[in-house]
Amino acid sequence: MNPVVGLVVAKGESQVQAFLDKKQPYKKSFKVAHTLEGLAILLDFIREVENVSGGRPPIVLESTGHYHTPVVQFFEDIGYLLIIVNPLISYRAKSSSLRKVKTDVIDARHLCELYYKEDLEPYKQRGIQLLNLRNLTRQHENITGLFVQTKLQFQAILDQVFP
Repeated sequence: MNPVVGLVVAKGESQVQAFLDKKQPYKKSFKVAHTLEGLAILLDFIREVENVSGGRPPIVLESTGHYHTPVVQFFEDIGYLLIIVNPLISYRAKSSSLRKVKTDVIDARHLCELYYKEDLEPYKQRGIQLLNLRNLTRQHENITGLFVQTKLQFQAILDQVFP
């Protein structure tokens, strides 16, 4: 068997769906909170999937800015394989269906199906220097944008005062 667990991460909670193999969902989808108790329930469920399938399932989730970081950190510390999918890739895969239905239950199912269709890359933790550099770059872009906007506003006021 080739098990997988799909997580749709939102603010404070995740929707979970597991597949034992392609087109073989395991139990019903359910929600879990991003608390230690909620993540412990999720871990118990994943271990149950492990026991039934005989293999350790990778965990597939969409990148959600910063909402997914506590879940990623929790499962990375335990040693699970995480696959974080770019939302554009998952959207493209979902848009191939005829009906446009947007629910977390269906999205979790789509993430599992995407695992079987695509060759997805495992998540690699970024170094702290890279994260700091990314944050500094974004901050620089914001400040530069403010500077340009202020100069344009100042020029507009000068044009009104001294025509």
